[in-house]
Amino acid sequence: MFGHFVKNVLPKCAFTCTYTVWQQTRGRCGPSTDLDQARTLLQLIVDRLFISPGPTNVELFKRGTICSYGPLGTELRENVLHQWWRSMTLSKDQVFGINTPSSSSGGSRDAVGERRGHMRVVEPGDVRNILNETELSREQLVQSVHMFLQRSPLFRTNLIQGALQQFVPLFELVNRKLPFGIAETGRCFQPSEDGSGCPAEVTQASLVWFCSPRTSSQWLDHWARQRLKWWRKFALTPSDFSSSDVSQDELEGAASRGVKIIYKFPWGQEPLEVLWSRGDGELLQMHQGVRSKLQSRDGRKSIAHIVSITGNIDRGLLAFLSNSLQVHNREDAKQKLHQRKVLKLHPLLAPVKVALGIGRGATMELRQVCEGLWQELKEAKISAWPGYLETSPMPMDQLNSKYDEMGVLFTAVISVNTLESGLLQVRSRDTTIKETMHVSELNNFLCKYISAADNM
Repeated sequence: MFGHFVKNVLPKCAFTCTYTVWQQTRGRCGPSTDLDQARTLLQLIVDRLFISPGPTNVELFKRGTICSYGPLGTELRENVLHQWWRSMTLSKDQVFGINTPSSSSGGSRDAVGERRGHMRVVEPGDVRNILNETELSREQLVQSVHMFLQRSPLFRTNLIQGALQQFVPLFELVNRKLPFGIAETGRCFQPSEDGSGCPAEVTQASLVWFCSPRTSSQWLDHWARQRLKWWRKFALTPSDFSSSDVSQDELEGAASRGVKIIYKFPWGQEPLEVLWSRGDGELLQMHQGVRSKLQSRDGRKSIAHIVSITGNIDRGLLAFLSNSLQVHNREDAKQKLHQRKVLKLHPLLAPVKVALGIGRGATMELRQVCEGLWQELKEAKISAWPGYLETSPMPMDQLNSKYDEMGVLFTAVISVNTLESGLLQVRSRDTTIKETMHVSELNNFLCKYISAADNM
């Protein structure tokens, strides 16, 4: 605590701003055109270090593939992954989390990924050595390369394979009773869509839900509703998220039905998650010869059917950023147009909850107060931005604009008045209203605010 930094302690000040303010601002104001919105968004996420600069990196991020994330983008990505994981593992009692390697031995069969083509880990030097075997005929060279590739590790194209592999022991864990699920997040490699031949690396989030054959269709509908509800929970404009059935000509493999969760980007609609009703074929193929271990104990001895949910977290990250951007236009007294850009990210997703700044006349004592407050927020696991360490002094209006573009929920300014009375000024990102509260109340206020957002 930092009460020893404050000379006089006044009664605690009430702060009236609540999480409902964020809800009330949903859907207000936005860029005039889709093209302007796309340009503004992509420029902002580079300027504020959500992703690293560079046209190639921006293009990777726009495609929904893994790119070089900056500090804010890394924190936002972790927040999205955390909320996805919570939504799955806490939604039902019987959901187990697993973690499997991103590559497997060359001898293993990829029952799910086989139809999409293999991608393997290969050392170019090893292939070169084979091709340099001058005494081998053309047919022998082809055979040698083929055998070498067969022994090379396989990159996974999705996370479903790991769940299928671990089905039997987890099925025994639940006493062979259905339904139950297996959740996992991790990196996967998708075939290139641009013809370059280079695989695209994506962050996937997967739930494989095992249920009885007669209930698989109902479970697909259930999870489709739940997933759309989850995406909309964190949206400033929920209507930008929608769902649609997959057409018959788009069905993959043994899937009998499919549902897509879609986001309307400025450049067009793209899927964030895809749900499939997959039947039992892949499970039987994975565990050939052990059919008895796949049978449930519900009296019917049925084989579990699969409902899979596969989400692209990188594209989901871009969707939340796009959905949260608001641009407010205003004219000053000289009729000069000014823009206020704000990332109104959901309180649970915002990378930074509060920025700590110092008012005019910065002193060592003020920095000590900031350091004490910083440590207290860290202990409460509240992410804070150390604005008091800024090396280039900046007018408060410019600082507020910077923090709005970073999506920072609140800005707390510590001043000489804080030393004398224990009061500091707190500005809300969503309302721009500045309120006064006691320094000892900031931590508790932020905890309550974030908790309220979690319960909505």
